[in-house]
Amino acid sequence: MRRLVAAQCPQWADLPVTPLPDEWEGTDHVLFRIGNELVARMPKIASAVDQADSDARWLPLLAAHLPVRIPVPLQVGEPGAGYPWRWTVVPWVVGNTPPRLGCDDVRLARDVAAFVRALHGVDPAGGPLKPPGSRGSALLHADEGVRRVLPRLAEHDDGFDVTAAEAAWDACLAAPDWDRDPVWIHGDLQPGNLITDRGRLAAVIDFGALGVGDPAPDVAPALWTFTGAARKAYREAIEYDDATWRRACGWALAPSLTGIDYYRHTFPRMAEHGRRMVRAVIAELA
Repeated sequence: MRRLVAAQCPQWADLPVTPLPDEWEGTDHVLFRIGNELVARMPKIASAVDQADSDARWLPLLAAHLPVRIPVPLQVGEPGAGYPWRWTVVPWVVGNTPPRLGCDDVRLARDVAAFVRALHGVDPAGGPLKPPGSRGSALLHADEGVRRVLPRLAEHDDGFDVTAAEAAWDACLAAPDWDRDPVWIHGDLQPGNLITDRGRLAAVIDFGALGVGDPAPDVAPALWTFTGAARKAYREAIEYDDATWRRACGWALAPSLTGIDYYRHTFPRMAEHGRRMVRAVIAELA
């Protein structure tokens, strides 16, 4: 990163470059601070390499319509210094993230719901349609992956009944598909992608799942992020029907089931988050 900044961003060449602690690292990018006000995002897996271009194209358009900050790129870097993909530099947002394993903050839940309502209200014309299998497409496209992983989960004790998880999945699949115009969705409103300042939502980051499709994945933070009264407040404030709520449960359940298996040994924190989500969906749909 130091070599890339020196070669491509001479205006920042004198600033220190430091890696963020491991607990800040996501599943798709490695992050580096550049001075005190910037952060560089480097894709670390091939499936994330298109995000730099997507962010540069769409985030400036969306930012003007949203009530909190989003990471509009200041620079899109090119491959070099042995690194193969495009990368971005965005402003560093000072703040905190909600607890990763559940937040019962009603005011924050309403803040996130207000962000989602604003995003869903932006004109979707020309936006990238979510492809089959991605969040925002028909939930049925996730079925094969869920069915494939269930027998492997049955070989472990993850703190939930795999048969009950399958029954909850069947209930989600039975919900009617979204049959109205698609909307812009963030698609990954996990706690780590929400930046708070003095308890209020200050920014939303990581738009790797951005696209136009079914709003249900942006209803799923009721389960991903909130607990107790905050979960109820988010669901009420988001104002979608029961069918969308069941699809939202599906978008909480499917990546959690597959993620437990995928991250079991490589990213235990993510695996534990998945276990909590599965238990939450089972309880919600019981």
